[in-house]
Amino acid sequence: MKVILSTLNAKYIHTSLAIRCLKAYSEKDFDIELAEYTIKDPVMNIVSDLFQRGADVIGFSCYIWNIEETIKVIDVLKKIMPEVKIVLGGPEVSYDTEHWMKRLTNVDFIVVGEGEETFHQLLQELEGDRKFHFVYGLAYRKGEEVILMPGRPKADLNELPSPYRFAEDIPELGKRVVYFETSRGCPFSCQFCLSSIEVGVRYYDIERTKSDILYLIDNGAKLIKFVDRTFNIKRDYALEMFKFLIENHRGCVFQFEITADIMRPEVLDYLAENAPPGIFRFEIGVQSTNDPTNELVKRRQNFAKLSRTVTKVKQSGKIDQHLDLIAGLPQEDYNTFRKTFNDVFALGPEELQLGFLKMLRGTGLRIDAAKYNYTYMDVAPYEMLSNDVLSFADIVRLKRLEDVLEKYWNSHRMDHTVNYLIEREFASAFDFFQEFGDYWEGQGWQKIGHQLEDLFTRLQSFLESRGTKRMDIVLGLMKLDYFLNHKYKPRKIWWEHTLEKDDWSSYMKMVLQHPDALLSPVAADGVAETGKQHTGGTNAAQASSSTAADVDSAKSSQQSQPYREMIPAFASLKLGEKELQKHAVLDILPFSLDHILSGGGPLTAEGRTLLLVVYQQNEQQKPLYYTMPIGKEIAAI
Repeated sequence: MKVILSTLNAKYIHTSLAIRCLKAYSEKDFDIELAEYTIKDPVMNIVSDLFQRGADVIGFSCYIWNIEETIKVIDVLKKIMPEVKIVLGGPEVSYDTEHWMKRLTNVDFIVVGEGEETFHQLLQELEGDRKFHFVYGLAYRKGEEVILMPGRPKADLNELPSPYRFAEDIPELGKRVVYFETSRGCPFSCQFCLSSIEVGVRYYDIERTKSDILYLIDNGAKLIKFVDRTFNIKRDYALEMFKFLIENHRGCVFQFEITADIMRPEVLDYLAENAPPGIFRFEIGVQSTNDPTNELVKRRQNFAKLSRTVTKVKQSGKIDQHLDLIAGLPQEDYNTFRKTFNDVFALGPEELQLGFLKMLRGTGLRIDAAKYNYTYMDVAPYEMLSNDVLSFADIVRLKRLEDVLEKYWNSHRMDHTVNYLIEREFASAFDFFQEFGDYWEGQGWQKIGHQLEDLFTRLQSFLESRGTKRMDIVLGLMKLDYFLNHKYKPRKIWWEHTLEKDDWSSYMKMVLQHPDALLSPVAADGVAETGKQHTGGTNAAQASSSTAADVDSAKSSQQSQPYREMIPAFASLKLGEKELQKHAVLDILPFSLDHILSGGGPLTAEGRTLLLVVYQQNEQQKPLYYTMPIGKEIAAI
């Protein structure tokens, strides 16, 4: 009997852990192949590939992001392969299972919950006596009747074979995100999350875990994403794993979901002192800072402690942080969500993801939907449309904010500009992204694509339409950000170049004759880091006094980090006129750039700045920029 285990991933770079677990458990007894596609692949392409592989059983791993696309594939498959047995599994079909069996008449079986043992026993019965009533954790058909068998006890994780050691995966390890679990379950009870349904946390043996990770690294893995719901729930376990990964990373990057308010100080101290920059990434689900909301959804969270953790991690300069928010939770109206957004943005995460509540099957919040007057999509992803305190009109506005947030903050295309605008021109970060998002849609830009230059010209249009002050400073910062967005010297600019050719030549000669007059350079990635530490200013955060103090401390510490010392002086590059012509851009800004970047106000930014950006002069191929004050300061030159 030939079995194909398939899933439709979000992207080609992602690997599916679930179907690998099933294969690892059953491949000793059955001929099992893995077949991975994406939700963007045409249905006929997927069906054709599965048809040509030939199979007696095809299993699909189902989630909210792929269920509807998977159904389309199944319906076509059954038309051309009516004899094939279709098996579904995964979180999307493990709840309301009877609903799925009745809706999807082309599905023969559903494996509910953990699948390794259930799927293996199902295959045995398909080859044997077909006594499916012996298979716990299975839904099947008996004539027109749907039979739901009792659930299966949780497996002993250490009895499950490793799903990470398939020889056929090795050629792709360096190109794909490897999903990895060291535990199953979650200790918390958040009512919007499926993980809250399973009580308790089970761990794999730590030595086995280390061995599997070494195997992946030895065979070229570049990014391992741990799927544990709370990686740091056990301090000693987390600390031992962090130490092991630091000692053995060999350039591999590791991403974790952590609960920040329970992170122990000694673990943070260890990471700050020992973690190499860039090998760890933390994903932290904040969701809401509104206490009544967190109480209603049974989410225990101490935002002051969370803030201290995020701030300390940020001060170390070692670990990027991705913070998550959820709009649409109970008792979180538009105004309280504005405060939530500003509270979290004030912490300066490298990424701030704004998601919208999904009413997942099996969760307490979906069961209690009527209590809060929720309306939501009938099909996956079941996104909420409104509730008793947040209207659909509010959701539409927040969608606009989310769009601009992704384009202008999470992409880090304009860190200098956005930080300045939020600090100096808008009441808060939320207000900047919301106003710009409203303007964006008002111009109809959501209906058309954009290139990098369009992001700059559209921001300029928005700022000019509202009469933004000191546009000369804003445009200067936009020029700097534009230059730093390129790996090579840009061939075109989006503004009118006002520097005459003779003046350009004179300034370039000055640079060549007096290279030591240029201020110490800053690498583009270093600039981005200092930009990312933005706190939102005194009127943006609306955070508690303790949190604000922590953030101010982080800002002060980060501004003193020796980014400038890490980069060679301009003179040491020893560039001649030809090299500068080929690899450098030069512009004159009508204000003191260093004064603005160090936090100074626009009223005291008098003077002019020569800005020189140089490309292709380091191993990382990051642009370097240099400044020189123009005026009294260089009268001697």
